[in-house]
Amino acid sequence: MSAGIELDDVSCDFGSFRAVDHVNVAVKPGEFFSFLGPSGCGKTTILRMVSGFIEPSSGVIRIGGKDVRGQRPNQRPTALIFQNLALFPLMPVWENIAFGLEVQGVSKTARRAKADELLRLVDLPGAADKMIGQLSGGQKQRVAIARALAVEPQVMLLDEPLSALDLKLRQHMRAELRAIQKRTGVTFIYITHDQGEALAMSDRVGVMSQGRLQQVADPREIYNNPVNGFVASFVGEMNTFKGDVGQVADGFASYATPHGAFRARLVPGGAGPHGKLYIRPEHMILSADSGGENSVPVTIGEVAFEGNFITVSAMTDSGAPLTAEVRNDGSATVPERGGRLFMRFDPARGAILPDETQKA
Repeated sequence: MSAGIELDDVSCDFGSFRAVDHVNVAVKPGEFFSFLGPSGCGKTTILRMVSGFIEPSSGVIRIGGKDVRGQRPNQRPTALIFQNLALFPLMPVWENIAFGLEVQGVSKTARRAKADELLRLVDLPGAADKMIGQLSGGQKQRVAIARALAVEPQVMLLDEPLSALDLKLRQHMRAELRAIQKRTGVTFIYITHDQGEALAMSDRVGVMSQGRLQQVADPREIYNNPVNGFVASFVGEMNTFKGDVGQVADGFASYATPHGAFRARLVPGGAGPHGKLYIRPEHMILSADSGGENSVPVTIGEVAFEGNFITVSAMTDSGAPLTAEVRNDGSATVPERGGRLFMRFDPARGAILPDETQKA
């Protein structure tokens, strides 16, 4: 059983500091929803408000359609997994998992049966009698998830639970978490500053900055069609030009910069004084000739081999740094440092975007 969560014009103040600023979002029952943003953007404060450890300064939070103002954490249908997992080192795995059930007065036989069931769910059969110190980092993560699921929450709240793991294990646990969420159908709200995690696991992502939600959409939409410069730059890498919007037609605009004239998609608000042109490195094409519009001559700098792709850094004649990513598929020509080439892009791949949503 899962529940949806609604944040209706929710703000949270700590003295004169506003940590969360008029956030409106509805998380669907059974959805894997991630709040993504840099440290201090308000995402963990949202999690703590949903769990009941902090009350909103204004606005309403509903879980399963019910206003939860005044309800303590143990009265809400939520379970929270912290960064440090907070497992009990002197208890075997099964007792860690069943701890919440013991508090509820469930018998030892029923607790053990539930722990064994959940260990199979998180792919740790046979680990029930091990001590926490005998487990790997990834196994501890699964035990923490099983313990949270033991009390049958309608909403699982996860505060950067993979941050302490190494890259390979994080990537493995992303898939594990996603699979567990789909098997259980429980609503997951996940907090992270890692855009790779958010994009890989989530049904939808809410990108935050300075306490405000900048964009809420599915991962492809967030990456391919960011609504502003903050989202564009925070979610992946970007090449950026500053200039002035000229002629507009059919959703595209000319864009004059000190590095040349370009044409790209014009996003609402992009024609304002703070609009900039953004192009992702994988959409930059290296060529020996200009190839038509949206082309700029560059001098090649560093060339970094990164396995499945090659990152090429370059500089325009007027001093702007640019980056292109070339697939390592055997057909790519890797340029030499100091060489002269052109970087160009399709107008549909560039976007003229406004700055981030400003505070009210």
